[in-house]
Amino acid sequence: MTIFWTSIQSVLSIMIMIVIGYICQGKGWFDDKFSGALSKLIMNIALPASIFMAMLEKFKPAQLATLSTGLIYVILAIIIGYLLAWLETKLFKVKPGRRGLMMTAINGANTVFIGLPLNVALFGEPSVPYLLVYYIVNTIVIWTVGVWIIAADDPTNQKVKFDWHHLLPVPLWGFIVALPFIFFWPQAATQLPHFVTSTLTSIGGLVTPLALIYIGIMLRSFGLKNMRLDRDVVLTLLGRFVISPIIMGIIILIGLKVFGIQMLSTFQKTLIIQSATPALSVLPILADTYHGDVKFATNIVVTSSVLFIVVVPIIMVIINFI
Repeated sequence: MTIFWTSIQSVLSIMIMIVIGYICQGKGWFDDKFSGALSKLIMNIALPASIFMAMLEKFKPAQLATLSTGLIYVILAIIIGYLLAWLETKLFKVKPGRRGLMMTAINGANTVFIGLPLNVALFGEPSVPYLLVYYIVNTIVIWTVGVWIIAADDPTNQKVKFDWHHLLPVPLWGFIVALPFIFFWPQAATQLPHFVTSTLTSIGGLVTPLALIYIGIMLRSFGLKNMRLDRDVVLTLLGRFVISPIIMGIIILIGLKVFGIQMLSTFQKTLIIQSATPALSVLPILADTYHGDVKFATNIVVTSSVLFIVVVPIIMVIINFI
């Protein structure tokens, strides 16, 4: 019961900040350009600073080796997830224009805007490097496999235009730039000039509140009244909130019980929680780009973003038995 209440409080803290963004947007405080500018501020400045400082403060060279196991687990989980999602679209005869979106929504997480602040609220700043493992794989898969699958489901059969820049998004550079410091200057977190570390720490601290306010703005813009739980939406939500974390949990248990692979408890919980975060927020954009069902994609983003407040406490209780 204590675990459940702790999870509820963490999620309520997150929801309050989301509601602030929702209400402010409803009052007309932000124009149409604000959310885009806020997204760029988070993705291009605050998040790289947060990741850079988290790596410097929490990780040493020997600890980086522990990330490889999680990397393999995430890759396996997403491969299995896509196979099961593909079978689901065939079994239930999902119509073109929705199939690719459903498969990508089930396996593509909103790691930055919801996953990161949620993880920090539940497990603290030390969990950020573990979240990076999921973020790296998730980002690469979305902008390669995910885009290709959505484009292949394009009812107009237009050719796919691939942008290699998506494989190295700006937030990932916070991780890349931190690596030389970790290997060649392990004490950089304490030996760098104070104004540098304090500035980066303060800027990185903007990620959680701004990301959650951004989600509130998006929810208001999408419109909660547009939520529709038709069959395809329910199937997608079950895949995202039930099947995806179960796959990850089974892989972790097999690694532990069969192969004796040890992982820190926080690492395990981070991977499972991230596998159950809401669908990626760019899904409607991808749907529009490749002539898919934009209303369906928007509905998935809205409903999954709202329902995660119920899902997270339940998952937190379950994974504490792993």
